[in-house]
Amino acid sequence: MTQRTAIYAGSFDPLTNGHLSVLRAGLVLFDRVTVAIGVHAGKKGLFAFEERERLIHAALGETGLAGERVSVAAFDGLVVEAARAHGAIAMLRGLRDSTDYAYEMQMAGMNTAMAPDIETVFVPAEAETRPIAATLVRQIAAMGGDVSPFVPPSVEKALRARFSA
Repeated sequence: MTQRTAIYAGSFDPLTNGHLSVLRAGLVLFDRVTVAIGVHAGKKGLFAFEERERLIHAALGETGLAGERVSVAAFDGLVVEAARAHGAIAMLRGLRDSTDYAYEMQMAGMNTAMAPDIETVFVPAEAETRPIAATLVRQIAAMGGDVSPFVPPSVEKALRARFSA
């Protein structure tokens, strides 16, 4: 039997509880999910790819999501090409609000034009994770705020270490 694989692409800089919520939903819908970290040579993130990969693996272990059904990979081009490279039949996307919806619908349309064989599947954010955005998490952490309600423990620790230096 063919496994149904989805790709869940993003910068994950840092991984948030909202990301994990979308991943959990994806694991209900698909046999496998590849968490694909977008890497852009000209764009410097808070955490390097290797750090983000390590933090994702740590968070998967902390939340019980680690296992052969989830893999982590990097990509540096079109997400549809990354989806094909990982054998994905769908791209998994989370929606927090109408702003996300408008942006994600536009992206889905463009991706469908480039790869009509790969579906885009939207999952709504859980109520408690709707306000979480990685950008806001970075800002709160940079100002010394408590980000523990928004990120897994390993990510909280890494943010504290990053901004205490």
